[in-house]
Amino acid sequence: MTPLGDILIQRIRATGPMTLADYMGECLLHPEHGYYTARDPLGAAGDFTTAPEISQMFGELIGLCLAQAWMDQGAPTSFALAELGPGRGTLMADILRATRGVSGFHDAAQVHLIEASPTLRAAQAQIVPHAAWHNSVATLPDLPLFVIANEFFDALPIRQLRRHVNGWQETVVGLQSDTLAAGLSPPAPLASLDHRLDDTAVGDIVEICPTLPNIAAQIGARVAAHGGAALIIDYGDWQSQGDTLQALRDHQIADPFTAPGMADLTAHVDFAAIANAAAPAAYTRVTPQGVFLERLGVTHRAQALAERLGGAALENHIAAHHRLTHPDAMGHLFKVIGLYPKDATPPPGLMP
Repeated sequence: MTPLGDILIQRIRATGPMTLADYMGECLLHPEHGYYTARDPLGAAGDFTTAPEISQMFGELIGLCLAQAWMDQGAPTSFALAELGPGRGTLMADILRATRGVSGFHDAAQVHLIEASPTLRAAQAQIVPHAAWHNSVATLPDLPLFVIANEFFDALPIRQLRRHVNGWQETVVGLQSDTLAAGLSPPAPLASLDHRLDDTAVGDIVEICPTLPNIAAQIGARVAAHGGAALIIDYGDWQSQGDTLQALRDHQIADPFTAPGMADLTAHVDFAAIANAAAPAAYTRVTPQGVFLERLGVTHRAQALAERLGGAALENHIAAHHRLTHPDAMGHLFKVIGLYPKDATPPPGLMP
């Protein structure tokens, strides 16, 4: 058992089982032993690889998409260019490089990064040196907001509820033979899930992210009030359905309860919850990542880059394009939703 595991076992012995949301929160952000607190989880030496780390094309197209949205809204002379959960800063660095030739864009942009991890903040500072850092969306300036959240919402702690004839049972983390294990609470009615009674049956699982509505509401309110656009990219679908809790360690699926603090914990994103919470901002249709990138011209960009490559570099480039766009890779599993002012046009690549 890990040091964090020992702490959680002692807590459960003292106070009883904890919700899955509490467990995930401790595993990911415990001040001393949390997964994101003291490590860089990305790349070959880490536990997972995100789209910006796969290919520069991803960030380039995101940057040009946001720049076009900025121009479509009259090119405001001062705006916040923000990213939630920026990882190593690769995506923002690619955005800034790709938009260098967009007249007025860099002069108007103020770069803001929302990041909780001291380790990742240090990495971001190396390649995005003039950014301002925040712990939450709430402290962003009152300016038009052009924001990207790539694989951010999937790492927020979730509650997991199984429908029962007498209401809902919640997944809790307790002890079984002195080891951490998942169990279920006694069934009880839950008014906040009454809207899911028509599309679920007994035994079905629904996941709720307690912190998602507030974050989405803050983004939506700022975009609606000041202008801007948000691109939210993650795995998930329009509504939550089923058990999607996943642990990743050394790029392999792992048991979420065997090494607390040592594995990344994620769950699929409920895009309907984002759309509903973001009112009064408008939202686009949820679009597969592959379709979105193709609409932005990823294949044309890939072909242009390929002309300068050969051998292993070309093979890796072709594989990266496939991984980002193909339905059997990230192209269908990952989805995109855009937020924008109701009197504006949707961000490029997305439809209302």
